[in-house]
Order: sequence, then structure tokens, then C-alpha cells
Amino acid sequence: MQIDDLSLIVKIKKGDKKAIAQLYQRHKSYWFRICLRYARGRDEAQDIFQDGVAKVFQEIKKFNAERGTFKGWANKVLVHEIIKSLKKSQWQTSFTTLDTNLSGMDWNGDIIEKITAKELTALIQTLPFGFRIVFNMYEIEGFSHREIAEELKISIGTSKSQLSRAKKALQQKIQKLF
Repeated sequence: MQIDDLSLIVKIKKGDKKAIAQLYQRHKSYWFRICLRYARGRDEAQDIFQDGVAKVFQEIKKFNAERGTFKGWANKVLVHEIIKSLKKSQWQTSFTTLDTNLSGMDWNGDIIEKITAKELTALIQTLPFGFRIVFNMYEIEGFSHREIAEELKISIGTSKSQLSRAKKALQQKIQKLF
């Protein structure tokens, strides 16, 4: 019988090391995939994964089940730590306006059904840093433009612009595959 996340968290708050290992084993693959979406490659993803997971377990005593799910809470903690880690190496200049000539594309929505999650992750990793971060936070993690702007210290307009350009760049990359 598998113990649910909330029961494991109660045990963790009481100092149970086995519960930490169980919760980690249950979520490590998912958490690593989140890191891969933000990183430029596996090595960088591994580095930010370690920092992010450490932060999740460091902050787990603050988790409150009445405010939401563990998965949602852990994702936010992880993403905040990822952003913090990435700020050290690739930051603010990445949000400058890039001159991309992507308008007028003929986008076929059926193409997206042909691409695997692994291929999409690889394409996301090739996006310019600002595009990649905003795309992940908005489309995948569910942050609002206001939350993104606050977290990244950019304007809401910049967040919207980066998202739009990221989508167009991804469309172009996907079309080249097919």
C-alpha cells in the first residue's frame, strides 16, 4: 500500500528520513523534467535540480494543505529556486527585445500532435533564455503575467512580449521538424 503525499509530509515534519526518501523517489522524475525545461541542457538541469529539491525539502514545514496541493506548492518552490539559480549566470540581458522576423507564419496546429514531449523539451531548451523562462512559467507552470513580472523583475508587457515571441519561435522550430 502506497502512502499518500500528505501522510509522508506529516512524517517528514516529525523528522522521518524514510518519508523524505519516499517523497523524493515519487517526485524526482517530474521535478527533473521541470528543471530540464528551464535549463540549456542536462548538466545545467542537474545542478538546478539539486538546488531546487533541497529548497523544497528545506521549506516543506511551511507547506499548508489547506492552501493547495503539495504538487502545486512544490512546483512553485522549485521554480522560484530555479529562477534564483539561473539569475546567477544568464540574467537580465536576456530579456532585451530580440529582433525576430517570425510574423506571417503559416502555423498548422496538427503538427503539435506529432511531436513528442522529449522533442518539445529539447526545442524549449534551444529558446533564448528570456523566452524559455517566460514560456515555462506561463504555459507550463501556470504563473500569471503579473507573477512572472514580479518574480523576474520585468514589466508585464515584457512578459507578454517574451511569451508571444517564444511561441512564435517554437512554432518555427516545430515546422522545421515536419
